[in-house]
Amino acid sequence: MVLFKRKPVQYLPRPRIEDDNADVWVIGPTGEIFTNYESYLSRMDFYKQKRFICEITGHSALTFFDALKSESFKEDFYPGENVTVAINGGERLSGTIREKTRFQGFVNSDGTTQPPFQRYFVRLTNQPDREALVDEKHLFRDRKAFTKAMLRSFIKNTVTREAWAGAPWIVKEHIAVKYRIDTTIPPHLTYANHIAEKKANLAQKKDETHSISIMNGMMQTLPELRPKSHKSKQDQALGGNRKLREQALVHGISSITQANGVASFINNFNFPAFQPIHKASPTSTPPSPKPPAEDLEVPPIRGAPPRPLLKSLSRDIQVSAKGAKTVGGNGILMESVGPLLETWNTLNVYCEVYQLDSFTFDDYVEALQFSSEDMECELFLEIHCALLKQLIEEDGSVAVRLPEIPDDDESNEAGSSINTSTIPTPEPEIKPKFKPAGRRTTRSSLAKAEPEPLGPHRAAEMLGDYDWAERLKKNDFRNGGWEVIVIGVLNQLSLDPRKKDMCESLLEKLAPADQEPTRETARLQYQKLDVSLRVKILQVICMLTTDTRAVRDYMDECSEQMTQLRKVKIEWQRAKRQATDELRQLEEERKILLPENLPALAELQTDVTGNVKMSEGANAEDEEEVVDSDSEEPRTARSLRGGEHRAANRKRKREEEREKKEKAEAAAKAPKVSSQFKKILKEIEKRKERIKECEQEIKTQDNDLREADCFRTKVLGKDRFHNRYYWFEKNGMPYAGLPTSSTANAGYANGCLWVQGPDEMERLGYIDVPDDECRLYQKRFKTTVAERKKAEEGTTSLFNACHWGYYDDPESLKQLITWLDVRGPTEVKLHKELLLLQERITRYMEARKSYLDLSREKKQQSEEPATRMSTRTKTYVGPTADRCLAWRNTTALNEFGHLHSEPPRPTRKAAKKAELERETRSGKQGKMPTRQGTRYNF
Repeated sequence: MVLFKRKPVQYLPRPRIEDDNADVWVIGPTGEIFTNYESYLSRMDFYKQKRFICEITGHSALTFFDALKSESFKEDFYPGENVTVAINGGERLSGTIREKTRFQGFVNSDGTTQPPFQRYFVRLTNQPDREALVDEKHLFRDRKAFTKAMLRSFIKNTVTREAWAGAPWIVKEHIAVKYRIDTTIPPHLTYANHIAEKKANLAQKKDETHSISIMNGMMQTLPELRPKSHKSKQDQALGGNRKLREQALVHGISSITQANGVASFINNFNFPAFQPIHKASPTSTPPSPKPPAEDLEVPPIRGAPPRPLLKSLSRDIQVSAKGAKTVGGNGILMESVGPLLETWNTLNVYCEVYQLDSFTFDDYVEALQFSSEDMECELFLEIHCALLKQLIEEDGSVAVRLPEIPDDDESNEAGSSINTSTIPTPEPEIKPKFKPAGRRTTRSSLAKAEPEPLGPHRAAEMLGDYDWAERLKKNDFRNGGWEVIVIGVLNQLSLDPRKKDMCESLLEKLAPADQEPTRETARLQYQKLDVSLRVKILQVICMLTTDTRAVRDYMDECSEQMTQLRKVKIEWQRAKRQATDELRQLEEERKILLPENLPALAELQTDVTGNVKMSEGANAEDEEEVVDSDSEEPRTARSLRGGEHRAANRKRKREEEREKKEKAEAAAKAPKVSSQFKKILKEIEKRKERIKECEQEIKTQDNDLREADCFRTKVLGKDRFHNRYYWFEKNGMPYAGLPTSSTANAGYANGCLWVQGPDEMERLGYIDVPDDECRLYQKRFKTTVAERKKAEEGTTSLFNACHWGYYDDPESLKQLITWLDVRGPTEVKLHKELLLLQERITRYMEARKSYLDLSREKKQQSEEPATRMSTRTKTYVGPTADRCLAWRNTTALNEFGHLHSEPPRPTRKAAKKAELERETRSGKQGKMPTRQGTRYNF
């Protein structure tokens, strides 16, 4: 299959041709027919672009026809190759090709030709005594064999190495034990030997550099301009090397051999016999200051403005210098902001896996806060149903690893293993909760009595015998169905000791012990659930789905796409480099020919201006002639009909002839531009256009690489206080979300620059330092790290990794870039990243502001008629203005024909079959029996 931009090439449909005698144009390899020659040429130009990829071989930068020719490899098989054979009955068996026979084409007696063909003898793996004789149409290869992604994952799962350059690969311990592989590192590959080699090489380079510098300083360098020295010429020539000077003075030789065998020659020097004069060695130059290892070692700038104020999504926690303070707000806890961003990012990065339209972060927050008994939020409903559907495979099996639920039979068997004959077990006395007055208690009444709940929740009773996987397999989502499925998943996940407390706390809210274990209870409890608990449930389910085969296959596919995109990008970079070299050569040729053609170019540049001047002069003369003719006395003779019109035409013709004559004379006098020079100018323009095309394609490949990079969220950088900065649109998703999304008109995805506080280890290691380090820091910089953090970050300071803030306006972004200190090694990287992305981040911040302002205006307009308009029976309620209600899952509708929360629609065959069954049940006449039909029998 030939790919274009990672998608299969779609052939154009055949046009409807009514006239049999009309001319058509056909592209043979594709079978496409065109009734218009221009459309045929444009399609051929498209196919001849070197932008196609062969899916089988992985070759890129091919024309469509070359890629199609490369695809023929998949129809050719070789002896010894493992293949899959399709038997006529539809069964597929694995086998190995034993023999291949090729038959040449021939011409039949009737003139028809038989093309060449092949036949293969395939030895079946499971049936060694049988062989199949088939052609290439019944043979298939395993598409997952020998891919880069598989080899990369194999290496990642089987070997490891230490974190230093040149470290050897070591087989992992459990694999080495299983296959008895020796993991002893050879001595020459150890880290100590590596460091020793580096030190030896460094010392050798230092000695060689020192020897060469002495030789160059005495032979080849020019004399430096220094004040007059009191040393002798010999001392000045030998420099400050005391040992070398003493050897020269004692032995009086002109070549001195260093310890490493390199000879330094001193020419034109005679050493007379005189006693050495002992001078003090010159003072050595002070070493250059080393850059600071940490940003906090950079001296603070006194009086500098603090960091711009951060905005907080959570209104429940007000960050101050004293700590966290709880205030009234929107119900979102500060500890829930991180999971909120994590789940939104996961849902948008893997929206193609979940079959969801992308959505903005603001709509997502509003959907999680939405709660109404009159209407459902499709965004909130589809997110849950799409995530839950990923927990089972197509065959109905569970796709994730969950703790196994112990069977009741096993517990009974374990209990029955005890010898009950020796230990008498008295029957427990059953006491009812209350005894009605005047009625006798019987066994039947005790059986009907409601049992007391055995735990803090009733999740197991709510599920009953109908397992959550069975409900999920049947898409039982309506009327509290998906809420019960969530309860079942959490109930089974609570068997994991690490997640028991978290799941139990959620189940106490969803299936409380004091309410009936019904679907309606689950629906109402989830509707009243706090937004922070909703986020926690979504986080749990998202973590489960990331371990499914669908997500892993999607990541492998993205990895392969990135490999292909890098190859295509390299080809375009090579083409740009080639075009740039050709442009440089053409520019040199143009400069050589420029002096000869310079007057002609100047004439060409001023030709238009000169013509305008000449035409203006001619018009002026004509005006003068008109004025002179008007000044004359008018003629008294009778004018003919149309005489004025004919006079104007004659005048216009004379003007045109005069202009043509002047242009011809000017062209004859002007110097000619050589044809070679014109050709070079045209080639230069072509190369410039080619370079622009290459640059545009490189940008396209970079953007595709960015969108395909879905493996992890990338951080922009850290500041001096170890706060991390995120722009979630940087990788894994389009900048403004999917262009086909129902809310693509918003024009942004997140639209904020997020800041996360330092983690616990960074806070303890760099900010809340011990007292002795704090005193040393205060002695150096006249302040402590905590005081510096408070002064430079202002009132909105983040204390740990659970605290988040954000910037959503361009002015704060500019102030943040100015606040960063480029003297620090960490902040200079963050400063560089923000400068590169500043324009793009600003654009989507402004788009977010426009979107929120528009929705705010709509909400105000929708609230006005609700308070004024009323009818006799009920109060008028206007249309809702909640942004999250405008979202529609068009991806699921286009893919399945229905939403995730809806049951699958029956196909035409199934509907027809159901209709026939209804007709069969209705009676012989095909009509439903009515009351009269059952009452009267004629």
